[in-house]
Amino acid sequence: MRKSEESSGPAGSAVYMVSLGCSKNLVDTEVIAGTLLTSGRTLAFDPNEADLYVINTCAFIPAARREAEEAIEEALVWKKECPGRTVVVAGCLTEWDKPGDYRRRYAEVDLWTGVNDVAGIAALLDEKRVPESGREPLWLYDHTTPRLQLTVPHMAYLKIADGCNNRCSYCAIPGIRGVLRSRSIASVETEAKNLVDAGVKELLVIAQDITAFGADRPGDGEDIARLLERLNAIPGDFVIRLLYTHPAHYTDSFIGFLARPGTKVLPYLDIPLQHINDRILKAMGRHVTKAETVALLERLREEVKDLTIRTTFITGFPGETDEEFEELAAFVKEQKFERCGVFPYSPEPGTPAAKLPGQIPLELAETRAKRLLELQKKIMRKVNRNWIGREVRMLVDDVDGRVAVGRAMMDAPEIDNRILLLHAKRLRPGQFCPVRITGADSYEFTAEQL
Repeated sequence: MRKSEESSGPAGSAVYMVSLGCSKNLVDTEVIAGTLLTSGRTLAFDPNEADLYVINTCAFIPAARREAEEAIEEALVWKKECPGRTVVVAGCLTEWDKPGDYRRRYAEVDLWTGVNDVAGIAALLDEKRVPESGREPLWLYDHTTPRLQLTVPHMAYLKIADGCNNRCSYCAIPGIRGVLRSRSIASVETEAKNLVDAGVKELLVIAQDITAFGADRPGDGEDIARLLERLNAIPGDFVIRLLYTHPAHYTDSFIGFLARPGTKVLPYLDIPLQHINDRILKAMGRHVTKAETVALLERLREEVKDLTIRTTFITGFPGETDEEFEELAAFVKEQKFERCGVFPYSPEPGTPAAKLPGQIPLELAETRAKRLLELQKKIMRKVNRNWIGREVRMLVDDVDGRVAVGRAMMDAPEIDNRILLLHAKRLRPGQFCPVRITGADSYEFTAEQL
């Protein structure tokens, strides 16, 4: 570390937090909040009641960076309104901005911190230090790291690893978050027990690729199947949801666990496929073929009862022809994915895909994405209607008078569908409730309480 010549003024006693980006980033925000609170600061829910403003940024795509810019500009307006206020910009944007363009553009920011400083912001502020630049992201939290849960009390994200070794040609994550770093099973298990003891009813297991868990430490014999065995054995009435799996990394032991009846793990898998044409998959660096993907999906459908598959696709990847897009559209129509997102490709500076020939105009990529989403909307409407008349166990997320809102096994929070329960009786958030689905459209269910 080196002394900062620019960081002056108070370190801040009340902090206002802004968290941008994905759920993995939210966990980092919770760690930042936890370490700031253990350093003697308080949390403010109104920026006007704070003297420290911390923004944990995302930089994955241009839209995320624009959102970060807007948040920084709002914070700097807040800073000018009252002398002595401090602004900290943390997270992915700092790692992405290796040339320092944002630091020069927003020189009024008091402190810029990256991945390695997630748990160290309080010390940096107190000691008026700034991190050394150019360090490889290597930090990883564990069960001993202070963390303030910022989600609703009955739901928590459990980050089991950080970084990624997949090196997809379009993705900037390895350059931002670093190489794969897995926690130990013992650490994850301890944190999970603490969360369940605190009242968490849904544990969402996350990482850039949870199926790669333990691959960075092959000598330890730890992998995602062994981790799930331990999490499943934790006492209590709670469920486990798995997010962000890679189709090339499914193993027999993992699938065998998923197929086992009666576990706490929900029959819900997030498998970003990105494309299905073999040439495009190879250019993307996905390490899987169309035939292997289809075989995996068929096996999962056959072995895992009532399985919901969420996936994502990218349209307009460099060189994507009309025929290759039509192959993708036909695949989506054939597979009838329960949940699906589609994103138009945009070149990320520094990634191999950005240098590929045949860059597709953004307008065409967006047109293709829109068409795929319209197709998926019709599929989801039919898939959801198949649930009408079925009984499911709903986790209540919110109650407003006689109306309860929640989710069942087929839907993750914030990104998927919800269940609207009218005439709810004696329900509270965080409670499991048996319901019968009475209606469905593309994005919402209605139900009656049993």
